[in-house]
Amino acid sequence: MEKLYMDAAKDVVVKKEKKNKTLATRIWQQKELILIALPFVIYILVFNYAPLVGWTMAFQKYKPALGMFEQEWVGLANFKQLFSDSSFIRVIRNTISMSIINLSLSFFFSITFAVMLNELKNKSIKKVIQTVSYLPHFLSWIIVTGIVLDVLSTETGVINQLLMTFNFIDQPINFLADPKYFWWIVGFSNVWKSTGWGSIIYLSAMSSINDELYEAAEMDGASRLRKIWHITLPGIKPTIFILLLINIGNIMNAGFEVQYLLGNGLVQEVSQTIDIYVLRYGISLGNYSLATAAGIFNSVISVILITIANKFSKAAGEESLF
Repeated sequence: MEKLYMDAAKDVVVKKEKKNKTLATRIWQQKELILIALPFVIYILVFNYAPLVGWTMAFQKYKPALGMFEQEWVGLANFKQLFSDSSFIRVIRNTISMSIINLSLSFFFSITFAVMLNELKNKSIKKVIQTVSYLPHFLSWIIVTGIVLDVLSTETGVINQLLMTFNFIDQPINFLADPKYFWWIVGFSNVWKSTGWGSIIYLSAMSSINDELYEAAEMDGASRLRKIWHITLPGIKPTIFILLLINIGNIMNAGFEVQYLLGNGLVQEVSQTIDIYVLRYGISLGNYSLATAAGIFNSVISVILITIANKFSKAAGEESLF
């Protein structure tokens, strides 16, 4: 029995040594890749993880004049105040609603645009359309919102002029002063800015689909729409699921610039997002603790959403992030 125990112990030691040698060998073989990745890892640690120390403010009655460990600790009082604030509940509603609208419109238009480009046979025209469609992505939101204001203007706006020309309305509509239009204005502004850029990944996925599938379908008499439905869309389904999972994780980040720039006192109840709420309480009102608590809530919900979505994707047998 003692010999058996000794042999078993030796086997464990040998296996550990082999594992350590294998790991060390693998690290040495990939040393160039590790060295290239190292600056990015350091960057993430310094700028993404080190600032998380500031989350302690959410559990304090933070005063900038005092040091971190001299602050008054209040536990979950800031979170209780946060959820008892009716304006914060309204901000959550606005954030989720605008995120869902942005997500739905962006997916639909990006995929549709990518499919249409993929169907173009003239490469020269295809390149021109692609280039033109990418340009809005490189414009700042200041410029984009300026264009939106001009297009929706009650005096010279194209939309109002067209609606009046075709007798849909008798007088111009002040779109940016009516809360019922605001979410859709934000949604279509995002579509105009991001559709071309968002289609790049789908076009890349389509380029990897085997051409023989299209040839076989054509021989069987499949129409162009049938080929899109039965070959193109199933071919990019894994890409769609991965991007959907990533975007679900960002559903609590409806944006900041476009809502802040297009918002005004008349649409304040529907224009404010969590990011604007954090800015207002943290910078304008100086309540850093409440603003930090709102930021933590935002981050925690995002992590929960992406974890749930990933599990559902795995259970359905589709692509997952982890």
